[in-house]
Amino acid sequence: MRLRTLGAVCATCATAASTSTAVAQAPTTTPPPADPALRPPGDPHSAAKRQLIDRHLQFARKLGHLRSDPLTRAERRRKRVALHGYTLAELRASTRRAAREVRRARERRFGGAPNVPIPAVLEQIARCESHGDPRAISAGGTYRGKYQFSFSTWASVGGDGDPAAASETEQDRRAAILYRTGGAGHWPVCGR
Repeated sequence: MRLRTLGAVCATCATAASTSTAVAQAPTTTPPPADPALRPPGDPHSAAKRQLIDRHLQFARKLGHLRSDPLTRAERRRKRVALHGYTLAELRASTRRAAREVRRARERRFGGAPNVPIPAVLEQIARCESHGDPRAISAGGTYRGKYQFSFSTWASVGGDGDPAAASETEQDRRAAILYRTGGAGHWPVCGR
């Protein structure tokens, strides 16, 4: 009999204790402060903003690399501080603009679509022109790269800068564009 009574008393005490701790630990539902600087660090608004700022900075770094002008650590820090002043809507719009700029820079640098079909004959032309070396430069310096582009021909197919400094993929794409416009005749010796 004593054990039953003692068990009932313990069960009642445990229920009362769990109810009182649940009431004591009930969260208060106050709205977050309007000023973003006063929001607690765990606030979902702040987390979304931090994530957008990080993403924006990734796009800015990619854009710098594509333009051969990488951001320094100090520039990244200044940009991060400036982005904290944006509202969430402004930050979203700015991040979308940064993503578009990266896509455009990639298209300019690598010749548009990544899946430009490369005709098999171009591999033979490259082997004949430069032994397949994308950094090859002719003795006079006039013809450069894997396909021995002149500067004017390189510019005519959308190339920018020195053909020998461009990536091999870009040279393949530009050569494919050139091949589509006039066939192997652009390479009078090796295109036969």
